[in-house]
Amino acid sequence: MLELEFVFWYWWVLALLLLIVELLVPGFFFMWMAISGVITGCIVWLMPSLIMDVQLFIFSILSVSTIIVWKFYGTQHPIESDQPLLNKRGAQYIGRVFNLTKAIKNGQGQIKVDDTLWKVRGEDCEIDTKVRVTAIRGTVFDVEKVE
Repeated sequence: MLELEFVFWYWWVLALLLLIVELLVPGFFFMWMAISGVITGCIVWLMPSLIMDVQLFIFSILSVSTIIVWKFYGTQHPIESDQPLLNKRGAQYIGRVFNLTKAIKNGQGQIKVDDTLWKVRGEDCEIDTKVRVTAIRGTVFDVEKVE
């Protein structure tokens, strides 16, 4: 039976391909597999007599362990942003005061924020009453009347 012989630079080519995939796909998954490929290639370069099964085992163990270590590190050290509400549009409006564009009747009304109309919930108020956004539930703001 013909056995495939994997030389060290094959692992480096695989690592390069995995890095290219990492650039095309979001997330940090393939980068850790690419690092494992480079390390496996270095091990095979130092010990060229390793059989293919052992090489695949080393690559598998390194891939799984680097991904697990990264996930553990990422949960212990989350990335802190200077704009934590950047992609949470509704949450950016909590605490701000707006005028009602549609009176709150039976607990529901409407405000205009910039160029967008938002539904609001709160105590009944007349049109043009100033209200403060206290919370957001989906796409509906909870408001309270500003005295």
